[in-house]
Amino acid sequence: MTIGISTPLPAYKVNAAFMASKAEELGFESIWYAEHPILPVHSTSPFPGSEDGVIPWTYAHFADPYIALAQASGATSTIKLGTGITLIPERNPLVLAKAVSTLDLFSGGRFILGIGTGWHREETEIMGGDFDHRWTQAKESLLALKELWTKDEAEFHGNYYDFPPVQMYPKPAQKPHPPILIGGMARRVLQRIVEVGDGWLPNRVTPQQVEDSRKQLDALAEERGRDPESITISVYGQPPDRQNAQDYLNAGANRVIVRPDVKETEEEVADEIERVAEASL
Repeated sequence: MTIGISTPLPAYKVNAAFMASKAEELGFESIWYAEHPILPVHSTSPFPGSEDGVIPWTYAHFADPYIALAQASGATSTIKLGTGITLIPERNPLVLAKAVSTLDLFSGGRFILGIGTGWHREETEIMGGDFDHRWTQAKESLLALKELWTKDEAEFHGNYYDFPPVQMYPKPAQKPHPPILIGGMARRVLQRIVEVGDGWLPNRVTPQQVEDSRKQLDALAEERGRDPESITISVYGQPPDRQNAQDYLNAGANRVIVRPDVKETEEEVADEIERVAEASL
């Protein structure tokens, strides 16, 4: 089975090189870091992952995913390195393009760009994003990124991002660029994936929804002249359970990413990763 693992929170309390090395040693296919650059002290945005809408305290304790994955890259050789997710409206594509390219190049082509637009209005707006039109902004960003990754002289002219011909090096190791996985359960997420992405990265989904979505993705891909097999499904944030993972894979997922419990020391993390590996691999 193709099983990845996400990082236990608080992410900055555990050395990323240690975590990734342990995950690679145990046989995990990939390791994933999420991001929240900041969380406002005062907020009216409900957290979609809980019934009461209360944001978990750990969500203010994320490490920067690109710096963490760079450290993980230097200590590993085969495990894939993913963002689950990069909050795309909160990052300028001119800066993000170089970070992605550099990480992908120095890791030997192991990076996976998981992206989303976020659920936290206040955070998005503080970071310069247009929350009400964040998917439109995200699409522009992805189109600009592709120009920067694939052309020696790239330019882009849109509503959110506008730049004249520029040079951006290094280029990514993966051609034409690292895979772009689009997260979320928005109404048009599958159409967006076929338009500008390479896969779906849902985190609150059932095996039946995966099966139904796989059929829709295949049909949409064929309509646009894309190979359906080139579009993947990676189910994120699942409990470590072998049968649960197999159910998703049987339904059409290509990868299942399991989540460890909150831990704060390397010793606790090592024990937790071993427990998760035993339950899911």
